[in-house]
Amino acid sequence: MNVAVYHKLREVLDTLPNGFPATEEGVEIKILQKIFSPEEADLFCNLKLRFETAEQIAARIKRPLEELKERLATMSDKGQICKDDLSGVTQFKMLPWVVGIYEYQLERMDRELAELNKQYLPHFGTQLFSQGPTLMQTLPIEEEIPSEQEALPFERITNIIENSGSLAVRECICKKEKALLDEPCDRPTSVCVGVAPIPNFFDTSTVDRVITKEEALALLKEAERNALVHLTGNVQNGHFYICNCCGCCCGVLRGINELGLPAAQVINSSYIAVIDSEKCVNCGVCEKKRCQVKAIRKTENSYEVIAENCIGCGLCITTCPKQAITLLKKDENERKLPPVDETAWLRERGLARGVDFSKFI
Repeated sequence: MNVAVYHKLREVLDTLPNGFPATEEGVEIKILQKIFSPEEADLFCNLKLRFETAEQIAARIKRPLEELKERLATMSDKGQICKDDLSGVTQFKMLPWVVGIYEYQLERMDRELAELNKQYLPHFGTQLFSQGPTLMQTLPIEEEIPSEQEALPFERITNIIENSGSLAVRECICKKEKALLDEPCDRPTSVCVGVAPIPNFFDTSTVDRVITKEEALALLKEAERNALVHLTGNVQNGHFYICNCCGCCCGVLRGINELGLPAAQVINSSYIAVIDSEKCVNCGVCEKKRCQVKAIRKTENSYEVIAENCIGCGLCITTCPKQAITLLKKDENERKLPPVDETAWLRERGLARGVDFSKFI
């Protein structure tokens, strides 16, 4: 097998702002060998982060068109690249590892790949969370945002749903991976909501179930009842997913729980929970059943929030029997405005990491 092409592919993925670091053990190469054939790996390295037609790609890299069309279609089916044909013109572009190739392996995730991903997470997570802007931001439970503290549009989950053109739900790949490792989650598993700006986007998907806006809102309420955190991309515009995450499975939340990183380094959030010790009756529901990031601890007479771990999701508030917990907006100097859109996020992230990905734009 041509191992060199996988090292080239790794370098390309690591040149993208999202990153894909090397390891001494070479586990990342084993992951790529599991997902890509040598021919697919080579072609991926010649794609762009912007959409192109097969004709444009063929002309640019000087490949026979018909053969190229077939390979691009196969790579799209295997979740290696992104395809868009809703405009009537089929186009393709490369994907980063996360959010991208990893999530698209839902149908192909097996025990071997799950074990490789488990080995790789500490390496990838350390790099992913070492530089801003963060990959994701919290969408707090709207009912818990104080009325006197106006939430910005990108902080309101209903705003994302109402402005969508189409919606779908799929199984969470993090939960599927954990189940394959004999660590199944006891919460709902089909909780990943896809968001698209145009109608009918998910109609031909083999992994997504199309849902209405009403069904999406009901699903999100059910997620809240099951203590799942709402997360989305750390941008102001162009959200294309809403994850509903638990601390035991989610690769992002595990950055706090397993890597021991401060919440602000892992997830962007404008809010923080605060417990009124005078109202707290020491029931412990917030700590034991609701918080997903170990941000609540018992004191001598009540419970308190560990500020550096809190992600401002609001889950602890909804089940407090004495309404002793409130969600407060962070001080202005502690809040980080997300990049305007994905393009701005890539630019800021690329600068922070010091990578030049201009050849892929």
